[in-house]
Amino acid sequence: MKRTDITKQGHGQLHATDPEYVRLVSLISDLWEEAKAKAAVAVNTELLDANWKTGQYIVEFEQGGNPKAKYGEKLITNLAKDLTRLRGKGFSRSNLIYMRKLYLTFPKSETLSHQLTWSHYFELLKCDDPLEIQFYMKECIKEGWKVRELKRQINSSLFQRLALSTDKQGILELANQGHQVLTPEDIIHDPYVLEFTGMPQHKRYKESELEKALKANMEQFLLELGRGFAFIGRQYIIPVGSRRFKVDLVFYHAILKCYVLIDLKRAEIKHGDIGQMNLYLNYFKNEICQPDDNPPIGIVLGAKKDELLMEYALQGIDNQLFAARYQLYLPNREELQAQLNILLDNTKSK
Repeated sequence: MKRTDITKQGHGQLHATDPEYVRLVSLISDLWEEAKAKAAVAVNTELLDANWKTGQYIVEFEQGGNPKAKYGEKLITNLAKDLTRLRGKGFSRSNLIYMRKLYLTFPKSETLSHQLTWSHYFELLKCDDPLEIQFYMKECIKEGWKVRELKRQINSSLFQRLALSTDKQGILELANQGHQVLTPEDIIHDPYVLEFTGMPQHKRYKESELEKALKANMEQFLLELGRGFAFIGRQYIIPVGSRRFKVDLVFYHAILKCYVLIDLKRAEIKHGDIGQMNLYLNYFKNEICQPDDNPPIGIVLGAKKDELLMEYALQGIDNQLFAARYQLYLPNREELQAQLNILLDNTKSK
């Protein structure tokens, strides 16, 4: 039927554009949208609780000494076969192992967040460090990460990179509170991991190619930059006298309430790159920033940097200017975790 009007008893025909009818459609549509959302939350809550309870049953059975007497190491394998036969999919050996780990990691059910799905917890439990699990759990809830985004952050060793860049006491705070963005230093990563661009690690490429790859993968780049970033544009023109300069990438940070300028360098960052970014920041302060904006932040992002050279190049600069590295491949999580463990051991010994 192609008719778009309806008949209302006692009032003749009511057209689909009638305000009252439009409101009726909207009310019913919103009602069902809300009902579906509540149903999804309820289902997730029940499934998560069932997974946790399953883990509890397994652990309590093990602690009762039963597996040694009857099943030994084959307990999970036998459970997987029998539960799959009885209940169908969802009871693979891998799933049961992670249900057991869910209970052992969160022995108190009230510490589970039902804002996350079982798929989130499945990825979280692949981490062995309790501090790491806690950090990603906090960030997931705070940032609303989907499972795909969580997997990317774990694979890129976000926790280890942030933890190693803070002071010793800050590691526990990072795990307990998540990543707090309070100062310009809080938004700096070193290194930034840009594996999502697909740029070949050993092949020569131009800075403009890297810039285009970042823009083409802006959603992933914003995830790597962290919370609060909004993309303004690329190749932002800065006219100074008769000359025109271009900033590779410009963002606005909603939390710090300031512009963030990023200049990309294919090779090692040079001292001249620092001076150029300082010029850009001065221009933005005088010509672009509004009275309620905080001073802009500049990040020179290169494949390499000499720490001592950067220390001298940045000395005496009043602007918020940082030099940081990027890499086109995922870091070695085991090596980063080993460094973090040494830092934590030193912390505990003091």
